[in-house]
Amino acid sequence: MAKKEKTDLYDRRLYINRELSWLAFNRRCLEEAMDKSNPVLERVKFMAICYGNMDEFFMIRMPGLLSSPVDERLNLGPDSFDDKNEIIGLINQSVSSLTDGYEDCWSDLESALNKEGISVLSVSALDPKQKMWVDDYYKERVHPLLTPLALDISHPFPFISSNSLNLSVKMRRGEEILFARVKVPVGILPRFVKIPSEGKKKQFVLLENIVKDNIQALFPDLEIIGCYKFRITRNADVKVTIDEAVDLMSAVEDALDSRDIGFPVRMVVEDTMPVDLVTVFAKNLKLLENQVTRASDKGMMLTDLWEIAGLNLPSLKEKPYTPVVPQELNDSPNLFDAIKAKDWIVFHPYESFDVVLRALRESAEDPNVQSIKICLYRIGKHQEIIRQLMRAKENGKAVSVLMELRAKFDEVNNIAIAKELEKIGVHVVYGPVNLKVHSKLLQVVRLEKDHLVRYTHMSSGNYNESTAKQYSDISYLTANQDIGEDVGELFNVLTGYFGPRDYKHLLVAPLTLKTSLISMIRNEAENARNGQKAYIAMKANGLIDSDIIAELYAASIAGVKIDLNIRGLCCLRPGVKGVSDNITVTSIVDRYLEHARIYYFANAGDPKMYLGSSDMMPRNLIARVETLFPILDPDMMVAIRDTILNTCLADNVKSWVLKSDGTYVRRKRKSGEERLRSQEWFMENRGVWHV
Repeated sequence: MAKKEKTDLYDRRLYINRELSWLAFNRRCLEEAMDKSNPVLERVKFMAICYGNMDEFFMIRMPGLLSSPVDERLNLGPDSFDDKNEIIGLINQSVSSLTDGYEDCWSDLESALNKEGISVLSVSALDPKQKMWVDDYYKERVHPLLTPLALDISHPFPFISSNSLNLSVKMRRGEEILFARVKVPVGILPRFVKIPSEGKKKQFVLLENIVKDNIQALFPDLEIIGCYKFRITRNADVKVTIDEAVDLMSAVEDALDSRDIGFPVRMVVEDTMPVDLVTVFAKNLKLLENQVTRASDKGMMLTDLWEIAGLNLPSLKEKPYTPVVPQELNDSPNLFDAIKAKDWIVFHPYESFDVVLRALRESAEDPNVQSIKICLYRIGKHQEIIRQLMRAKENGKAVSVLMELRAKFDEVNNIAIAKELEKIGVHVVYGPVNLKVHSKLLQVVRLEKDHLVRYTHMSSGNYNESTAKQYSDISYLTANQDIGEDVGELFNVLTGYFGPRDYKHLLVAPLTLKTSLISMIRNEAENARNGQKAYIAMKANGLIDSDIIAELYAASIAGVKIDLNIRGLCCLRPGVKGVSDNITVTSIVDRYLEHARIYYFANAGDPKMYLGSSDMMPRNLIARVETLFPILDPDMMVAIRDTILNTCLADNVKSWVLKSDGTYVRRKRKSGEERLRSQEWFMENRGVWHV
């Protein structure tokens, strides 16, 4: 008998392209905007998310494809496309389909909003009083802010900032055709200008349409042939270059100076814009034909829909939800005593982030607290955490902050906070030069009688009060001294010199985390071959790493049932005969952003579970300091598995199923199966995960 040929688990055909997977996630967000069962302003919110995601895709992902990538594997992923032009073509097809979907969705949303008395009007649709008001608004508020820039040989081609909204103007002077560009002052003024309306109606006019209607005022001696909207997107994936002459903060600040002037990646133009005018801009911006996208007037107005989504109309949004504090913690006069009595998980946003804020407030004021150490990545605008760290310093505590200066799009905020903390004597460090610190760690050291006790908080989410209300994350509070020693040692290597250490419990990237996950996956495969209990369940934001995927394929071949709940990017192909028959992949897109990471292994009846900050992506496993921590309490592990992990896996309302061809379909309820929307269930059954 011929020996069966072994399957190459790194065969690129077994992997979904990461860029197409990114765009597929955006398609799922678009479907939420299309879903009429969602309140109308929630649909508008998802529409705004879609367009923001698309901008980020072109700012961060496309530049690596358009330029010659230094590391092909990180840029192109483990999939079957060796020719980047082929994948760019497929990306453009997907982007075009999404753009058409945006326009169709907005048309539908306009109708739904109109029924609620919310409308976006053209200038020509205004009544005389409204038109008079808009004309006055233009003269008093808009016209002084405009700067018309001629496009001819006597004027240098103007710099056009990334994602700004612009008008291109085509004019005639005698026989001569002239071109100009006008930047619309969005940001200084609202994009959706609210106009006087009758009764409770909320009516708006787009700022650029007000400018268009008055464009002759900028060019009084010329004949206006046409005026068209356009915007360009530039590369924003800044590279921080370190040498001995500069420190990390200076290097990041220097790199940020280049973000706004990154090379153009994409231009979106109004579909009626004439070819000669498009050519003028494309040629000067050095854009190829496939980097120019035409969109309808409606398709170009979606970047600022947060202005509409943010209207104070509760009846058109999801029912307000107020996070709770676990009753036992609420009743405890001293949070340290409650944590010392037992470990705690706090599931945000269903449970309040105030538990973490309280821990810092009590630490800042408690005379027995000796030191506080914290890793900060994205802090947000509401900075109670920073105030409490400052208060702790004022009260004589030793306060150390590991500030990640390179958190994308949060660099300026983080640099400002770091400088503010340094001014009052907080010990601020920036971690290893070649690694981002993405771990979410807080440790308080307290003198109790004659010895020091470590209290530790770890999480999948940032120390950010705003996102704690919008993201689904799991916090873990413990006084376990073994874990405390591990976290203390990790802080030491982050503030000192990063390198290998022996950790009793923590899995730390880029040192042990990936190899440990692979070892646990292989162990499940071996257990299955030996007829022992074997099962893997993982919940994460992304699954891209080819080594992890290949091991999951091998475990599936060995007979291990594997359930993956991956919110965003997933390069694994489930359901491939003989390779991934035993693997299911689902994705939840709902009111809150799924952000928790849970890794569960049956381990022949002695299960293991890890939570923390890391996804299964090369950037997390190779280029960042990440941590996963074990759930050591068996009852707590069962509670997390049964009430959080399994509920997410069983969602049949907001869950999508990944097919082997890379497409997603809504999960359908089986005959007799009860409706289960996981986030709704968590709101209704909050606290059931406590033991």
